[in-house]
Amino acid sequence: MSFEAIVEKCERRLAYIFADKEIIIRSLTHSSGAETHCDSNERMEFLGDAILGYVVCEFLFMKFPEYDEGELTKIKSAAVSRDCCYKIAKQIGLDTCLITGKGFSYQKLPSSLLANALEAVIAAVYLDGGMEVVKRFIIKHFEPEIEKLTQDIGAENFKSTLQQKGQKLFNGIPNYILLDEKGPDHCKCFKIEVRIHQQRFPSAWGTTKKEAEQRAAENALALIQGKAPPYWGGD
Repeated sequence: MSFEAIVEKCERRLAYIFADKEIIIRSLTHSSGAETHCDSNERMEFLGDAILGYVVCEFLFMKFPEYDEGELTKIKSAAVSRDCCYKIAKQIGLDTCLITGKGFSYQKLPSSLLANALEAVIAAVYLDGGMEVVKRFIIKHFEPEIEKLTQDIGAENFKSTLQQKGQKLFNGIPNYILLDEKGPDHCKCFKIEVRIHQQRFPSAWGTTKKEAEQRAAENALALIQGKAPPYWGGD
């Protein structure tokens, strides 16, 4: 297949037309198919990896304000992992666009090769179109995978799950109201109630404000799902 045909196929699969065709050719060229080391996509993998990490971090930070650092790190690590990049590269069809040496076959390409190629392509989109273009590209392809990854986290983080449901069902975000606190400074308990617009949900106690908020959010989610709030009667 000619370079022109490879570029055309890749542009169709990426839904992006490159102004500089040499950039996309370099991003698709594995070291086994390159004349020199500098003609391969290895340097572009390095740049693409950094861009991918930044965009995913920013996306997670803005989309999930209730997640703490550990939860965000867990999702980010899974989203930019080799397995996830390989899956997305296959979905796009990069395996049919790569330029490799004769020892490779499209049916037997290592997962690492495809994952690295996706990072190189991300760098190519950035270099050709700029940061806003590559952000849209990354979010388009990675957001569905991120949503799947957050399902497990969301099952543990009731506040985040309630925020998403609140926006969807009530067109509003939850507000956590401190109703009461008891005990000495070194051993306090806090009573929190969730409100979404005028909708009020059963309050809950916790030994920290964060724990009380999580329990109150769990109460609200249970009520929304037609179940008995687990901390009902804890007032």
